[in-house]
Amino acid sequence: MKRSRNGLASREPRDVATNREEMSDGAVLIADGPFAGWMTWPDTDPFETLVGPYYFRPLAEGGYECATVLQPRHHNGHGVAHGGALMTFADFALFALSRDHLKGEPAVTASFNGEFIGPAKAGDTVICRGEVLRAGKSLVFTRGLLSVAGEPVFAFSGVIKRLPPRRAA
Repeated sequence: MKRSRNGLASREPRDVATNREEMSDGAVLIADGPFAGWMTWPDTDPFETLVGPYYFRPLAEGGYECATVLQPRHHNGHGVAHGGALMTFADFALFALSRDHLKGEPAVTASFNGEFIGPAKAGDTVICRGEVLRAGKSLVFTRGLLSVAGEPVFAFSGVIKRLPPRRAA
């Protein structure tokens, strides 16, 4: 495995450890490899499964941190991360950052805003930190910052809309 600038080994897509523990919201705890101790939601979103993998873990001070390792397939024609790749990871992060407020309830992104700040490229470990600004009955307002080796790459904010539980057919 190749090491990224943050010291984590890059992984091929779908290379999620088979030795894992499932959480109540469908998240699984990764037991080994460079993301041991992190969690992911495997195979819950087909597009995220295709372009990920994405990981998250709780922080000691509260909240969550997310991570992904960029691959050459995430590049645009200029040899840096495609904006859509960063936005997709940020959309995943909205839900990870809001995890304690969503409590496994179904939800969708209702609004998303982002600003590109700096480049990222294959081999980079992109880290996301953020916060929930407000959580109501149906809406959760969240913001975050993606960075590489401490340098900002993408700032974003979004609103998550809780959905009613699906009825059995």
